[in-house]
Amino acid sequence: MKTRNHVLVATAISVALLAGCTTTGGGYYGSTPQQQQTDPNDEGMNRTQRGALIGAAVGAVAGLLSGDDATERRQHALIGAGVGGLAGGAIGRYQDNQERALRERMRGTGVDVVRDGDHITLDMPEAITFAFNSSTLNRNAYSVLDRVADTLREYDQTMIEVAGHTDSIGSDAYNDKLSRERAQAVANYLVSRGISGQRLIITGAGERYPIASNDTEAGRAENRRVEMTIVPIRND
Repeated sequence: MKTRNHVLVATAISVALLAGCTTTGGGYYGSTPQQQQTDPNDEGMNRTQRGALIGAAVGAVAGLLSGDDATERRQHALIGAGVGGLAGGAIGRYQDNQERALRERMRGTGVDVVRDGDHITLDMPEAITFAFNSSTLNRNAYSVLDRVADTLREYDQTMIEVAGHTDSIGSDAYNDKLSRERAQAVANYLVSRGISGQRLIITGAGERYPIASNDTEAGRAENRRVEMTIVPIRND
């Protein structure tokens, strides 16, 4: 299964880069003044390509790193617990509105918002969330996660996979452990801000889904990240 996923990711990334595709529903809002003043649709190829890489890494493995079975089980459990689901065209409209809210609230934070079909992924780089080789949240992560939690409470007909990612330095076992601990730290904070733990799936992806080269420090820094993929709860 891991080998198949790796092939799918590599293929999707290659296609995305060759096509020069853009993120659906707009681009990014970056952390520098130049990025903040630029219209998302007019941003350069580097950020467009990065969005394609993130989208490919998410979309190539059925939308969630944890896989279809885990997604379906969680959806059934939430619907059984009385959480309303979405169907048909309502799903797209719901996610359109949630994406719009997230883009507004993430503006200027350095968090990238990537749309892939009905899935919305927030890419939170290590500089925002954690110190190097640590799973303790940075103080500046709190205000960002507060904004995320505000949106997730408003749009509560979704579930969220929180996935930690590392660079390639260190053993696979260590990176898997660190990435999961980071994902768990983010999930714990969201729960403390009123997000139901039933909506959260925690995954440690280790070094398996890079979005940049691990051959340079700049690339490794981009790979050290936490991604939150927001998926509608379907009742169709």
